[in-house]
Amino acid sequence: METQGQHVEQFAYKAEMQQLLHLIIHSLYTHPEVFLRELISNSSDALNKVRFRSLTDTPLVSAEAELSVRITTDKDNSKLIIEDSGCGMSREELIENLGTVAKSGTLEFLQKVREGKQSTEGDLIGQFGVGFYSVFMVTDEVIVETRSADPDEKAWKWTSGGEGTYTIEPSDKETRGTSITFVLREEHKEFAEDYRIQSIVKKYSNYVDFPIYVNDEKVNSVTALWHKKSADITEEELEEFYKFVTNDFDKPLGHIQLSLEGAVEFKALLFIPSVAPAQMFRDMEERSANLYANKVLIQQHCKDLLPEYLRFVRGVVDTPDLPLNVSREVTQNSPVMAKIRSVITGKVLGLLEDWAQNDTEKYNTFYKNFGMMLLLGINNDYANRERLIKLLRFSTSLTENDTRISLADYVGRMKTDQKEIYYISGDNRAQLLGSPNIEYFVKNSLEVLLLTDPVEVFTAPYIGEYEGKRLIAADKAELPNENDTTDENKAENETSLLGMFKEILGDKVEDVRLSKRLVSSAVALVAGKQGLDPHMEKMMKMMDKDFAPTKKALEINPDHPLIHNLTTLAEKDKDNVLVKDAVQQLYDAALLLDGGLTNPTDFINRMTNFMAKATSV
Repeated sequence: METQGQHVEQFAYKAEMQQLLHLIIHSLYTHPEVFLRELISNSSDALNKVRFRSLTDTPLVSAEAELSVRITTDKDNSKLIIEDSGCGMSREELIENLGTVAKSGTLEFLQKVREGKQSTEGDLIGQFGVGFYSVFMVTDEVIVETRSADPDEKAWKWTSGGEGTYTIEPSDKETRGTSITFVLREEHKEFAEDYRIQSIVKKYSNYVDFPIYVNDEKVNSVTALWHKKSADITEEELEEFYKFVTNDFDKPLGHIQLSLEGAVEFKALLFIPSVAPAQMFRDMEERSANLYANKVLIQQHCKDLLPEYLRFVRGVVDTPDLPLNVSREVTQNSPVMAKIRSVITGKVLGLLEDWAQNDTEKYNTFYKNFGMMLLLGINNDYANRERLIKLLRFSTSLTENDTRISLADYVGRMKTDQKEIYYISGDNRAQLLGSPNIEYFVKNSLEVLLLTDPVEVFTAPYIGEYEGKRLIAADKAELPNENDTTDENKAENETSLLGMFKEILGDKVEDVRLSKRLVSSAVALVAGKQGLDPHMEKMMKMMDKDFAPTKKALEINPDHPLIHNLTTLAEKDKDNVLVKDAVQQLYDAALLLDGGLTNPTDFINRMTNFMAKATSV
């Protein structure tokens, strides 16, 4: 439908506009503020077009005009004007861009997005139409005045309430470009405040490649560094940009700048922080790198850009290729996104590998802050699993307090006949170094990995093996039998000793056996054949109060003086109460060291009785 009178033409939309607006307002945009991002994006696109035309076309209307976006706020009247000096539109382009909203099945596309059935295949960023109509989230009527850069074209005025029709009439606009004027609804009057508009520009459009003015004050002051050559960027610029993106006061530990063209095109400037956040795992869940398309923010903290274990990386990724939904709120699962993530992951790991080989001090700083994150990737990123394993660092029984070594270092200094990599887990290094379960290893200078971080405890055992060397808990390792003997009397005594302990402890233990690993301790509990690491069991119990730990085996050191004494007493009187109490006390002490003593009262009372008898005159 088209009517004409007093040079005003009225048109009917070629789509169900009410349905379209309902979708835009209620289904596609999470925050009303994105209307400004959409309008600035359209302006940026128009400015890019006229900049390109200026290289080849002459003359152009307002050839000397500054390429910019100007936003004027009128707080008293709740009014906004957004004006650019871009390519502008002719009458036909107004109808095509602002009237044919459902061109190429856009309405059907929007309905499928709302129903969750659509994986978009087209990038609608910078196109008039759907993005433009986001403005109706905050206003009831929009006036667009535009003049094409073509000197032969007139200026036009487009007006609509966003319902069923729109009008077009001549305008007296003299300069090239487009201005959009509207009055805000009462509930959205905040967008007439200077500070509010400035904050939105800085949040979404700070890197648009043209100056953006709010009431003649330039707002987007930060340069899009990732579009510059790395040789042209100073360390000061990098540092300031990092602080701007992250709100961090410290300098970054390092950065990566990427510029790829080919099957996928994107630019990126990414940073590794020098200090871990106070609540790292919560921070990793909520934050990540920011996603841009043609310098316009699409998604802040886009989790799809990096695997979970690398989300400590901060910065920006900018691509014109990524398929997005029409609102640009949610990135879609696509081959392009997967390729970007794969490339970035490889580059970050490459930087870490370079530090690990050529800058040990820097890598140690990184690992102290974020090393545990790499462990999370072991069972999640199978494509990079081997690379991640090589980047891991461990404290060991032969290193100093703050020194960590790689598995390659460990294997490189293994004893000639050693076939396994040993580890033990617990709350802290001092506790592990005093554990009875590694006495044999310490005595024989066999290195043991000391796992104290919960992530290490849960993950390291599942590395499985490294360079053909199996990782195994120290208390499960098969050790040479140093007690082999042909002395029949000694063998008989040991059999009797084991029988005594088994009879007293009963089903409290899975088994009682002579130990090959104890040197200075009398007894120790070790995991059964199907049992978990004791520290692992402790954490499982913390997470699940109903978790039932498995029974353990009690190992006895037959050469310990106390064991000799108990054996002698039992030979004289197998029902000796002192022997029974001592065996129970040894078992409870082993439980205490193992973190499984649930009744300390009996343990303390029994110990007090022993001390009373020992000190009696």
